[in-house]
Amino acid sequence: MGQMSEAVRPVEELSTEEQKKLIEKYDTESRFRNFNIPWMVRLVTFIAVGLALFHLITSFTGPLVTLKHRALHTGVILVLVFLLYPSRKKAPRQRATVIDFLLAIMAVATILYIFTDYMGIVNRAGLPNTSDFLFSLLIVILVLEGGRRVVGIGLTVLSALFLLYAYFGPYLPRLIAHRGYSIEDITTYMYLTTEGIFGTAIGVSATYIFLFVLFGAFLNRTGLGQLFNDTAMAISGHTAGGPAKVSVISSGFLGSINGSAIANVVTTGSFTIPLMKRTGYSKNFSGAVEAAASVGGQVLPPVMGATAFIMAETLGMKYSDIALAAILPGILYYMGVITVVHLRAKKRGLRGLTREELPSLIEVMKERGHLLIPLIVLIYMLFSGYTPIYAAAWAIITTIVIAMIRKKTRLSIKGIIGALEDGTRSAVGVAMACAMVGIIVGVASLTGFGLKMTSAILILGQDTLILTLFFTMIASIILGMGLPSIPTYIITSSMAAPALVQFGIEPFVSHMFVFYFGILANLTPPVALAAFAGAGISGGNPNRTGFISLKLAAAGVLVPYIFVYSPELLMQGTNGWEIAWVATTAAIGVIALGAGLEGYFMTTMVWPLRVITIMAAVTLVIPGVLTDAIGLGLLALVVIVQFIVKKRVTSAHEEEKIAK
Repeated sequence: MGQMSEAVRPVEELSTEEQKKLIEKYDTESRFRNFNIPWMVRLVTFIAVGLALFHLITSFTGPLVTLKHRALHTGVILVLVFLLYPSRKKAPRQRATVIDFLLAIMAVATILYIFTDYMGIVNRAGLPNTSDFLFSLLIVILVLEGGRRVVGIGLTVLSALFLLYAYFGPYLPRLIAHRGYSIEDITTYMYLTTEGIFGTAIGVSATYIFLFVLFGAFLNRTGLGQLFNDTAMAISGHTAGGPAKVSVISSGFLGSINGSAIANVVTTGSFTIPLMKRTGYSKNFSGAVEAAASVGGQVLPPVMGATAFIMAETLGMKYSDIALAAILPGILYYMGVITVVHLRAKKRGLRGLTREELPSLIEVMKERGHLLIPLIVLIYMLFSGYTPIYAAAWAIITTIVIAMIRKKTRLSIKGIIGALEDGTRSAVGVAMACAMVGIIVGVASLTGFGLKMTSAILILGQDTLILTLFFTMIASIILGMGLPSIPTYIITSSMAAPALVQFGIEPFVSHMFVFYFGILANLTPPVALAAFAGAGISGGNPNRTGFISLKLAAAGVLVPYIFVYSPELLMQGTNGWEIAWVATTAAIGVIALGAGLEGYFMTTMVWPLRVITIMAAVTLVIPGVLTDAIGLGLLALVVIVQFIVKKRVTSAHEEEKIAK
């Protein structure tokens, strides 16, 4: 933090080493080796920096031929995986083993094969030879092993099950059966085409995602996270329950850029959670606030954890259109979290920090405000029609230049090299997840599994929109369990969204619906990784923290239904007045939902009044003048009752004081 915010550092704030251990516990991507052999350190740095420079250079010159570009990206990532990540818990953590080097060499071989026999592969399309098959089988095994090391067992098992599904199709129940494919057909489809491992997922990883992760690494090196924390402290630290609002604001800022909700929980939460506990919030609630706020960053423009760029690629839309459409839902999500946080503080009389404990906004901006310029440049270029790749590359260059303005943020040559390596290391987990998702999506494409899942959802929905939405929501939450936001979107958009499209809902609306519920899997026990990380810092109960975080993110459950019934919320095919009306009623509904769930508005609510408030919130979701009138009428009743009750309570307190 800045100099003025040092006074508010709680004694129990996590050290860097404690943060690292906690991230490793819940985020397998962070369990990498720390080499004690100098030449191994230099080798990894050379490979990581080389890959980063390759992507920066090709962002200006243009990528290689699609298959070559994606193969090079995947192969080098695999090399880093086998060098950086141990194969098991008892494997050496300070050096790579002989087996690791052999696997890395095999990964290089898969790149060389495509580069040296590219024209042969193209000419043999559909008629692979023995070498094609052997290298295809090799890379499938390498991706599964690499994914197991980095992403964890969940996605690896799912990918393996899909491969088995492709092979054993004829022997499965009729609902999901297909004609079946040979091992040669399956593996060559994964390696020699751009439909499997080298499909859209890894393609986006090799272009947009890598550069935006790299941009985030440069921003972190210059201290942007500190700027976000200090700014949030200056703006809201003095208000009721101030530290919780600081958590929401700073995590929202950082979460949009950072593609990992878990890493966001730990880095921001190590400061904000102890502060929340100090001002009177419970352990479980403190961890839940940070978890809900960090997960919400994945749906907040401008970057949306890089998912916006994949969505643009998948749907053939402009990035700017997606970012604009996502603004109102993202704001409503955070409005819902802030509402519960504020009402909890009012309900329990929790105060904020004193002005003396807080940094000055003017001083914060003087010290690090210039770090916002690269973000402004990025957003300007994205909305001016430049490609995301080109915009991200220039944003990185701008960051290096702008950081030189002040000594505290200036990057040395060593710092620049460190940022390049940090960015590549951070991109490893996302790339491996995308490679395994490529297997899943490839099998679904090859076997028609996506169509079968769509049919199953529609059958369960019984041709009723609300039921179809409900079962799609459940499917998305299940598919998103334990996954980072990017593979979550790719899987849910491939498996669950088509059911809504077939029902007649616009593709973009359908994709946004499944993505919202996919990322909420980070908050829903039993696999609520973001909530568990928050509980790890706060010392609370993991499952209890998960359920509280889900209550805080209740707007994230309500908002997707709003924009399905009222696409105006996504600014889809309507005019400004309709957008304003839908946004206003949705905002009132989100606030009402928070008040009903917390059981407090102007004063404490009795259960019947809470039910009425929640009913009003739900009514405001359904489009139409009548339903809006009913919702507003119910809320007016709640406000009147609350006003009368509060007046009586205030009078009773005054009489009690006089009597004393």
